[in-house]
This record gives sequence, structure tokens and C-alpha cells, in this order.
Amino acid sequence: MMTASLPITFQLNGHPLTVAVSDDTPLLWVIRESAGLTGTKFGCGIGLCGACTVHLGRRAVRACITPVKDVAGAQVTTIEGLSPDGQHPLQKAWVQTQAPQCGYCQSGQIMQAAALIRRFPQPTDEDIDAVMNGNLCRCMAYVRIRKAIKIAAAEVRGAASHA
Repeated sequence: MMTASLPITFQLNGHPLTVAVSDDTPLLWVIRESAGLTGTKFGCGIGLCGACTVHLGRRAVRACITPVKDVAGAQVTTIEGLSPDGQHPLQKAWVQTQAPQCGYCQSGQIMQAAALIRRFPQPTDEDIDAVMNGNLCRCMAYVRIRKAIKIAAAEVRGAASHA
């Protein structure tokens, strides 16, 4: 069965993007191939590893299983759009704790963590485990990832209290 190949427009990192691809094309491939942004990684292709995590609105989603038709008119944020200068509290905490080893999963981890600290400004270990559960790290850097999330959450809370 053929799928429609109509122009689809959405906001990618705050900028309009129009693509003419099959409407069932995974968002991951539109981000990587049409927009040329390679921070969002292909991991499993079935939404289980989290390497392709992006934000659709303010919600973390797996780009490998999200058809591009589902983002028409929506705001999509990738790791490149989280903080173009790399100064998001999570990005800084990742460096501070030396969380990445191979680094492959880290953009997905950070994007999932950003959604986590919006929902849980003072996350417990249980909150982190529950929300980050679907983001896999082959290097097993989970202890450092948890530490980075707590550091970033504290920075975000501090910035909010000074605003």
C-alpha cells in the first residue's frame, strides 16, 4: 500500500521545516536526512532503547517510531535545539559528572532527562528510575546519569527561585 507523500510542515528547534516524504516516514530519518541534524541517534528502530528521544511539544517521544505525519504543525526539539550553546543545566551536569563514555545514547538520555526534570523538579531515585527506564546505556553509566540529573534539577530549581 502506498502512503501519501504530501508536504508536511512542523517547527524543528524553533524553525519551520517543510518536507515532502511519505507520511509514514519515521521522524528520526526526517531529522537526520532532511534536516541534517545528527545528534538524534538510531538505536533499535522499535522505540525501546531511547537513543532517538526528542521532544514533541514538551513530551519526550521516540523519533524512530513517530511517523512524520504525527508532527504536522507541532514543535519538535532535538538535542541541538535544547541549548544551541550547550549550556542547558543537563548538558553542563553531563560534563561535570563525566556521564558519557561512548556517548552514543547520551542525546536521548539528556532529552528524556529534560522532560523528567520538568515533571519532577526535585526527582527522587525512584522518579529517575521510572522515567529513565526506557533509555538504555550500553556502557552502564546509570550512576553518573542519575547524579547528573540531580545536579541539573538543583540548578534549574535555583534558577527558578532567582527569577
